[in-house]
Amino acid sequence: MIAAAILYGISCAPGAVWQDSGLIQYRVWHGDIEGRLGLALSHPSYYIVAIAAGHVPLGEFGHRVNLVSALAGAFAVANLYLLMRLWLGRTFPAVIAAVTLALSHTFWWHASIAETYTLWAALFLGELVCLLQFTRTRRTACLYLLGLLNGVAVAVHMLGSIPLACYAVFVAILWAKRAIRPRHAAIVVLLWIVGALPYEYLIVKNVLHSGDVLGTLASAAFGDRWRADVLNTGLSWKIVRENILLVVLNFPTPNVLLFFAGCYGLRRIGPAVFRNVVLALLILFLLFASRYTVSDRYAFFIPFYCVVAVMIGTGTHEIMSPVRHRAVPCLIAAFSLLPVGVYAAAPDLAQRANLRIGTRQDIPYRDDYEYFLRPWRTGYRGAERFALEALQGVEGNAIIWADITTVAPLLYVQEVKGVRPDVWIVSGIASSEGAPPLNEGTMDTLLAEHPVYVVSQTPGYCPAFILEKYRLVKAGALWRVAPGA
Repeated sequence: MIAAAILYGISCAPGAVWQDSGLIQYRVWHGDIEGRLGLALSHPSYYIVAIAAGHVPLGEFGHRVNLVSALAGAFAVANLYLLMRLWLGRTFPAVIAAVTLALSHTFWWHASIAETYTLWAALFLGELVCLLQFTRTRRTACLYLLGLLNGVAVAVHMLGSIPLACYAVFVAILWAKRAIRPRHAAIVVLLWIVGALPYEYLIVKNVLHSGDVLGTLASAAFGDRWRADVLNTGLSWKIVRENILLVVLNFPTPNVLLFFAGCYGLRRIGPAVFRNVVLALLILFLLFASRYTVSDRYAFFIPFYCVVAVMIGTGTHEIMSPVRHRAVPCLIAAFSLLPVGVYAAAPDLAQRANLRIGTRQDIPYRDDYEYFLRPWRTGYRGAERFALEALQGVEGNAIIWADITTVAPLLYVQEVKGVRPDVWIVSGIASSEGAPPLNEGTMDTLLAEHPVYVVSQTPGYCPAFILEKYRLVKAGALWRVAPGA
């Protein structure tokens, strides 16, 4: 854990960050555990932890919030090591599994910025430790802790509902076989309810406020507008190709072949019930992420990568049992560190090859090849530099319309750093306090009374009516809106 904490502490972004991670910082700054995008995106238990960290009077606010992900990532790696050490009874395969997850691209990236996934992963891997110990010892305390941890995990991220389904079937089978008493099952359910209380509070609060039970439950399951993505059952060759590239990016090492050895040898290791749950989770996590169609679906592969790391550790155990040559563990250890070099070289190689990575290229102080292909954010202050230049470059009482990528750093610098409180920042997701609505009906009035700017002239990141009816004039980091198309 100490090694992972040092790695992620060094990798952690020192302040403001872009996009969803920046909006997390914004919500933490405002003490908002619910958000505005539906209950499925509220993640209340994560925000309770992050808000507490934000009040620690050490260092910069944004850095403190980012460090929550770093420390949670370190706990996840430690829990994976503990799981594999208990399961396999050997240290080296446990180390390889932990290093594999720690250096996987998406997990490392999300341990370097404000995000919910590493805290969820720490809880999930803790759940597997409890499950393993229960299947070995039949101590109901392990089952109780499993219920509590999963309740907390669901209140951190709805990804916890996938393991919940497996655990529910497991407990039901135990009850049916009279392997546990009804009161034991009731205690597990009660502890799950206790763990998930922050999420349950938001659900009850919204039901009482709106009177719409079905609508609130839909919001809790899908958010405001992601039902179709969550329930999508279609696959295209484009999505399949992207899925393969994502897996390759996360495991750019020959050690990935150990995954198949682990799957083959799984049937011979440990309690059958535990093996079956792990295999079911591997399949369910892959099915969920591989056909999920949101723009940031790469993050939803993290649960799958956690189980892949388990399988690679199992494969290491399988290979080392019949092969006693000293070179084997040395090669496996060297290959486990190979991703660091791959990530260091990837941006230059991708740029030289003119490889399209599906990101926008119009954000100042952000080289997208470097930003997206290297998981570490050490010393990165591009978001803050952009926001400072944008805010300091406009006139008094100006209005800046920002998209979802850029609005958070602008609000961060304005509110946390106290820069240019006279400027109104407007977006479809968060705005400065008292900012006027900016739309087709209000635009002419606002333009007559205020300087109006947009961050981008790219369709999709600038309101369509502005691109159609007005001229955009480059002004430093922004574009000034002028009458006449």
